[in-house]
Amino acid sequence: MKTYIIYILMLLAFTACSTGDSDNGVLPQGVNNPLNPSDEGPDENTRVDGSWLIPKDQVKDGGPGKDGIPSIDFPKFISADEATFLSDNDLIVGIIDDGIPKAYPHEILDWHEVVNDNDIAINYCPLTGTAFAWEAKDVDFGVSGLLYNSNLIMYDRNTQSNWSQLKLQCVNGSAIGNRPTLLKVIETDWKTWSRIYPKTEVLSLNTGFPRDYTTYPYGDYKTNHDRLIFSVSPTNDALPSKQRVFALINRGSSKAYKFSDFTDGKAFKDNFSFADYVIVGNSSLIYAFKLSENLKHLNFEYSHSNGEEFFKDDEGNAWNIFGEAIEGPRKGQVLGTANSVVSFWFAVAAFYPNIQLYSNK
Repeated sequence: MKTYIIYILMLLAFTACSTGDSDNGVLPQGVNNPLNPSDEGPDENTRVDGSWLIPKDQVKDGGPGKDGIPSIDFPKFISADEATFLSDNDLIVGIIDDGIPKAYPHEILDWHEVVNDNDIAINYCPLTGTAFAWEAKDVDFGVSGLLYNSNLIMYDRNTQSNWSQLKLQCVNGSAIGNRPTLLKVIETDWKTWSRIYPKTEVLSLNTGFPRDYTTYPYGDYKTNHDRLIFSVSPTNDALPSKQRVFALINRGSSKAYKFSDFTDGKAFKDNFSFADYVIVGNSSLIYAFKLSENLKHLNFEYSHSNGEEFFKDDEGNAWNIFGEAIEGPRKGQVLGTANSVVSFWFAVAAFYPNIQLYSNK
């Protein structure tokens, strides 16, 4: 509680020091094209408010100011056995970096929001519960101190341009209109991740900053569906506001899937925004893959127990959670990536107002 009070006082004491005006520096590499160019959707580069692609009057001052929430620029990692501070239900963001599994605990991301890990920018917004991994060659990202629809706005340190995390686009500055290259990222609990990848590296609590990582800085925010620190528009009451959902994002639209629909493990094919996907998951992890023409005929089945295999198909292939065939005639092949995110319901519904909600009935 003491840490929480100090943090709130810090929020009130700081003023935002970024207006989003950028210099004319060199544009960062690796942030110009989406992972799936066909998912980019209609032109969204119309400036709606001067130099912004989003309504400037809806860009909120989060409190601490630019870099008031410090990014981790020199991350240190420990082994899974050394990560004794993590319990089974603790959420992590997981990636595979050059063949090495890495886990970034929410407990640390809650306080820092951005980790610049070599050529990858892990970004997490605690107010919307959204995590991405962006390719970031020769550029670092920081926390601007600004928010749009309660969601993180980052800035790149090459051009000082502002990037809306959940909009997946630079919305202000000389990089305006550019989109990040997305990398595959999993959000799940520590128990699930560590069982699949027992040799995973884990972001260390030794961040160089004096933070009490055992304390969540936002009080009851994650569980109080009636509490929003910043307003959002539009609102959608189809689900409780803080319910976590898995959402596909394609062509400016979204489709959400509830974790409760995957309680006993499930894999099924679904169509969204003129594309075919396989959606796979359980109560702790949901992920999706875009199916190419030569894979649409396959039927998939959830098959995870304790190993790396997460699902299989009727052709005899076994696939891991990142969509790589680890056994069978297609061993070594990788399924197409889907632009997706785990999010609090209110956030993804605000950014994508025409959102669909999957029903298994």
